[in-house]
Amino acid sequence: MQMLSQNPAKAYRRVDLDARIEASASGDLTRICLEEVVSALGQALLAFERAPQRAPREPLARAHGIALWLAQSVAADNPLREQLIQFYGGLAALIRRNMTQPIEAEISRARDDFADLLEAAKTVA
Repeated sequence: MQMLSQNPAKAYRRVDLDARIEASASGDLTRICLEEVVSALGQALLAFERAPQRAPREPLARAHGIALWLAQSVAADNPLREQLIQFYGGLAALIRRNMTQPIEAEISRARDDFADLLEAAKTVA
């Protein structure tokens, strides 16, 4: 098992996320996930800028997992269910492609799409 002290920032981020999820109401969970995917894609872009020859696998893998979870967890009674599943699934596929062959413009577009949805979710809440 990897010790927490090997990457304290990652450990603190995980503890903070766990606390936010634990304290959240049901509607807040989607917003938290959108915030996390925007953050992960932002980290991927920063890593790509620093080392364009190396795919930023860790933040892209985290963003991919969140996008898949969002696609699989759309409520059955949501009137936009099919559109949201298609939206999240398409972004998950785009992120997955970039895990091996990163294209900065695609990662940026995915981050912007999630950020737009996050802003819309904030105005509804």
